[in-house]
Amino acid sequence: MYMEVNKKILVTGGTGFLGSYLLRYLVQKGYNNIFSIRRVTSNMDLVKSIEDKIQWVECDILDVKGLEKVMEGVKQVYHSAAMVSFETKHQKKMHLVNIQGTANVVNLALENNIEKLVHVSSIAALGRRKRLKEINENTKWEKSNFNSEYAKSKYLSEQEVWRGMAEGLRACVINPAIILGAGFWEEGSASFFSKIKKGNKFYGVGGTGFVDVRDVSRLMIEMMESDLVGEKVIANGKNISYRKVFEMIADSVKTERPNIALNSILGALVWRLEWLRSKVMGSSAYVTKETVENSFRTWIYENKKSIEMLNFKYTPIEKTIEETGELFLRTLQEDKKPTYLPLN
Repeated sequence: MYMEVNKKILVTGGTGFLGSYLLRYLVQKGYNNIFSIRRVTSNMDLVKSIEDKIQWVECDILDVKGLEKVMEGVKQVYHSAAMVSFETKHQKKMHLVNIQGTANVVNLALENNIEKLVHVSSIAALGRRKRLKEINENTKWEKSNFNSEYAKSKYLSEQEVWRGMAEGLRACVINPAIILGAGFWEEGSASFFSKIKKGNKFYGVGGTGFVDVRDVSRLMIEMMESDLVGEKVIANGKNISYRKVFEMIADSVKTERPNIALNSILGALVWRLEWLRSKVMGSSAYVTKETVENSFRTWIYENKKSIEMLNFKYTPIEKTIEETGELFLRTLQEDKKPTYLPLN
């Protein structure tokens, strides 16, 4: 696809972890007509350096009228807005945001006859089941107790994109592994660095795929600029055990490595104690029943398609963790101020 830097681009989720990196890469590449939606309460810390280069519109993906207005004249859409939670109390809202929100974006993309949409899904949307070890883009979803409510919401939101494609939408889907990098230190995977620095001693006995946040952003843009349509692509830098990842994070923030393996009995105790703490403190739980159960299992994700079809080169996860740990230690002097990795 021809790169036209002044075409109108819409990014959803632009103030979030992944979206903020995507916006910086788009600006770096010279795109100059970028729109991004935000809520009134959105934290702008991760996009302050480029805030004046983006045209911000106050609405969210459930605001159909707001989306209708901003979608006028849009040529390309990067849909990265989503809700991630493993707590029961958030399930209803998460399904609404992830599924209905995506349906709204897809419907308006069709209505406005956009050139292309890149939808951010997740490896969780590929499905997990007993005795399934190696997962690729062709792995079929099956109902299973191994699929979290978040996984179900992402699978169903992805189905809205495939439904849109059946109706004529030009789109493709990216399924990132667990995304690592600097961001909001008390949210998402960046909170691993904070929790381990605080003294977390536990690690899961399983493993999964991990990927640098910058790689996911770059791959999204490459998918948009390519002729790729009607395809899904896994973004996975490396399959690693949770223990190894937590050990590397501990080393990067100069603290003791977690040394207690979670078993079913200990895991059940941990998530119940965390549930109780969250109730007393009125805060979100760091560990839930779903996250503990998933930490027992190992899932292997292929990345051949991204490498062979797009000639993509991944950043070594070891480098990602080292760089992120260095930034985390630096921000300890600033009350863990949100920050981001330099673009590569």
